[in-house]
Amino acid sequence: MHLGEIFLLLGGSLAITAFARWRGWPAPLLVMGVAFVVSVVPAIPEIDVDGELVLSLVLPPLLYSAALDVTYLNFRRSISQIRRLGIGLPIATAFAVGAVVWLIAPSLGLPLALLIGAIVAPSDAVSAAAVGRRLGLPRRVMTVISGESLVNDATSITLFRTFAAIVAGATVTWLDGVGSFLIAVAVGTGFGLVIGWLVNVVRSRLDDPVVLGTISLLVPFAAYAIAERLGGSGVLSVVAAGILIGYNAPKTGYATRQQERPLWQSVDVLLEGLVFALIGLQLSPAVMDVLSSPLGLWVNVGLAFAALATVIVVRIGWVFGGYALSRRLGEWLAPIWARRGRRYRVEPRLEAKELAVISWAGMRGVVTLATATAIPTIADPTAGSTVFLVAFVVTVGTLLLQSTTLPTLIRRLGVVADDEREQDRKEIQAVLRRSSKAGFAYIESRRDEWRGRFGPEHADSVIDRFEERIRADAARSRRLEGDEESAAMVSATEFAELSRRWIAARRAVVLEERDSGHLNEEVMRELFFALDAEELALDSRTAVRSDARGEQP
Repeated sequence: MHLGEIFLLLGGSLAITAFARWRGWPAPLLVMGVAFVVSVVPAIPEIDVDGELVLSLVLPPLLYSAALDVTYLNFRRSISQIRRLGIGLPIATAFAVGAVVWLIAPSLGLPLALLIGAIVAPSDAVSAAAVGRRLGLPRRVMTVISGESLVNDATSITLFRTFAAIVAGATVTWLDGVGSFLIAVAVGTGFGLVIGWLVNVVRSRLDDPVVLGTISLLVPFAAYAIAERLGGSGVLSVVAAGILIGYNAPKTGYATRQQERPLWQSVDVLLEGLVFALIGLQLSPAVMDVLSSPLGLWVNVGLAFAALATVIVVRIGWVFGGYALSRRLGEWLAPIWARRGRRYRVEPRLEAKELAVISWAGMRGVVTLATATAIPTIADPTAGSTVFLVAFVVTVGTLLLQSTTLPTLIRRLGVVADDEREQDRKEIQAVLRRSSKAGFAYIESRRDEWRGRFGPEHADSVIDRFEERIRADAARSRRLEGDEESAAMVSATEFAELSRRWIAARRAVVLEERDSGHLNEEVMRELFFALDAEELALDSRTAVRSDARGEQP
């Protein structure tokens, strides 16, 4: 691909995505559909895509962006469910799909059939998470869906590379495959944590949003590429680094947090649009190759829809069966561990309707399509086109079938987070009360200092008026407007510093409550977002007043 073609794809996919978002349509499907229509135009040349390059350039930033939004404490609480769905389910799906494909078309060979299974194994939480946030799914359900999609990418890509090596002619035993997987997990996770720790050290010592934003853009590529070079899983490296950096994000400057959020949202839109556009452009030549393949059109179509049905059925059975087995095992092991003086952590309880939503949130996406593009480099074109067609049908089929019906399923089952909302309200009220006390304590600690500098009358006037504003606004913790008359008694910088320290005191209390487990991490982020906006408004207002008065801000 030439540079001009890349920019045309980015610009076109962005325009289509903007239109789809405006109309409330699924943007990936519309981008793919338009790209397919464009690809059949005779004047449009066929685009050759390097699948490994797509994986290396597109997958790391998408995974990193998703990992930054993961709430670590919720992730750890649901780790048993995430591990079962993120590791066990992709393996089961790969072998189930591989068996079905091999039974229908044994001429493809078992290794290639298993390779197809590995490609369609990972689910993509983007669509499910968007629907869940809009309809207010319980946090425990959202955590499982999002956490699964981060872990299963590493599992499926490891399987993909193992089976790809076999298809290419390498001799790989099952023991080699298991050993490679364990090494990939250990090295990838370990290196990701090292990268995350180093970045957090830099972020804690540097308060430059532009530089830190640039570092953030480089982190996923460095974590992925170096981990892969060391023999580890680049995917897990990116995920580990992202979760660790996201967990420590509240300890950085507010300007960095406010810049990173829209930055990564923009990156997600661009890269997802690019991938789906590339797939749409490649569909037409793939269909032509399928028409001329020895299997014939109808066998290939049958393979594709059989794979689609298999991934849906396997997921439903695995979600319900795995949960029931885990709960039963936990109830059996808990008293045995208790007699030995140890506590067995039973898997958190989920209702049947919540399991139904999780089982239906198995849409495929970028990873499935990106890995499918690498097939022509390791197999003959005919087999590669068959694999591409299967991946395309499974991705589009799950997006059309599951993403469009998931909102109806959620509403019909009544899976809502009413109990969490009430708990969040209580947590917020408790934090606001504590933070108000901490803020007032700081303000009172400055009273004597200000009395000595500006005189008792002026200092008491400023602080008393400030505290009156805080009491009037403390229930919602809204932005505080500076009082012109009071602020005039002291410099704008001094008054702004008092406001800034008041915000810092509240922010410290919120973070302390999160770390102690008394405040959910998602609620903490909402409170931090409000405090960040308050500090941004304060800085903007201070700069304007300082310029007007000729002061140094």
